[in-house]
Amino acid sequence: MPERINVFVCATDPLSEAGLAAAVRGHAEVWLVGAGDVAAETVAVVAMEEVDDDALALVKRTRALGTQRVVAVVHRLDDAGLLALVESGACGLVRRAEATPDRLVQVVRSVRAGAGEVPSDLLGRLLEQVSRLQDQVLAPRGLNVSGLSDREAEVLRLVAQGLGTHEIAARLSYSERTVKNTLHDVTSRFHLRNRSHAVAFALQSGLI
Repeated sequence: MPERINVFVCATDPLSEAGLAAAVRGHAEVWLVGAGDVAAETVAVVAMEEVDDDALALVKRTRALGTQRVVAVVHRLDDAGLLALVESGACGLVRRAEATPDRLVQVVRSVRAGAGEVPSDLLGRLLEQVSRLQDQVLAPRGLNVSGLSDREAEVLRLVAQGLGTHEIAARLSYSERTVKNTLHDVTSRFHLRNRSHAVAFALQSGLI
């Protein structure tokens, strides 16, 4: 028997939600769950006509139920909408015209396993957008796509190596106050408890 996959479906309109449920219900490994049963391992499939404020709010509300695995099924998608979906937390994208039951479940399986799923042509467009964002918006402000400045990333790398505040300051020719302020900025921005949590978060997220 295939491994059971809990799936929560929702949409910006009730007809699409019913269609989604019918599309995935026929696969033996898929178990549909309600909002009250969503857990971290649940895959949420969210259908929308286009990526507007209502659609993005629905994705965010769905993630707030407890899952980080969201598949978006979209009818109309432009470059701005593509980037907005990724920023809102979607890790799988399917065009509605390509959303056959088998394709939907294939993407659900992949996302459940921790992979990202984006059509190849959309992936190329997404990478171009990220590159433009880095070059035109973040780089002039001393930031990168991780949300960390070069200084913040370097301080976290040295903390991860076990260096204390005094040693980091000496290594980077900063004052100890600068090092402390840098760590405080990172922990505040990402809602982290302390410097150890900041390093763990950065490593797990691939930021350093």
